[in-house]
Amino acid sequence: MSATNDIPAHALERLKGLRGEGHAGGIFTSDFSVNEFLLVRKAGFEPVGLCVGSCIYHVGIQYGNWSKNEEMTVLSQAMYHAREAAMSRMREEAADMKADGVVGVRLTVKRLEWDSNVLEFLAIGTGVVHAAGRSGFKGPKDQPFTSDLSGQDFWTLLHAGYRPLEMVMGSCVYHVAHRGLLKTLGSTGQNVELTNFSQALYDAREIAMERMQSEAIEAGAEGVVGVDLHEGSHNWQPHVIEFFAVGTAVTPITTELAASTIPDPQLVLSVNS
Repeated sequence: MSATNDIPAHALERLKGLRGEGHAGGIFTSDFSVNEFLLVRKAGFEPVGLCVGSCIYHVGIQYGNWSKNEEMTVLSQAMYHAREAAMSRMREEAADMKADGVVGVRLTVKRLEWDSNVLEFLAIGTGVVHAAGRSGFKGPKDQPFTSDLSGQDFWTLLHAGYRPLEMVMGSCVYHVAHRGLLKTLGSTGQNVELTNFSQALYDAREIAMERMQSEAIEAGAEGVVGVDLHEGSHNWQPHVIEFFAVGTAVTPITTELAASTIPDPQLVLSVNS
């Protein structure tokens, strides 16, 4: 499907009003704070506009074995495909505004009230372009890079000689086996590890992390920074949980800098709750 077919008509009209190539009289839009805006500009980039991708997805039904730890592959695939659709549409908007990449991407999942099996997946970030027109900042396959780095972290990363390639992610929806009645009664009042639960959660996290790592390898990254590991149930039946790993794959801009030449990072204190 082409980018034009995937982007709503009103979004295409909005993109026409943004400042960029062929639109010198337009404006930029961004969700940067003032400090982020200034540091992104100091890094040599200019914001072009907000990039948005949305996917409303009906998640199928899968039942787990009551007494077995196992991945819910139908649900894992649904969560991954829906997020990827939202990310792809956001990237299409970035490509349409001729951005080099997207900074500060937020990827959220929200259950919609009209159906407990319907979820909205939303990807949003700020498209940026190199102010001097310097090439070499695109992601894999010459597509705009994607990154969940803040404006401050983006500046620090570039200053250290690295650049973002793309947001990489891994998802695993897992059914945690129930404990039998005898085992439950046998541990009443005792300090004891629930080994089946420990093993299930350990295994599910590792699957999500492994899939994220595989995406980074496929992108040709040297590593992944800012990894976050989310847990959520999304209103599924008891004992079913999703582990979602996400981070930004990075690579050296030219050659890797010696550790002694990398500038000291700046101290940033968050006042968010």
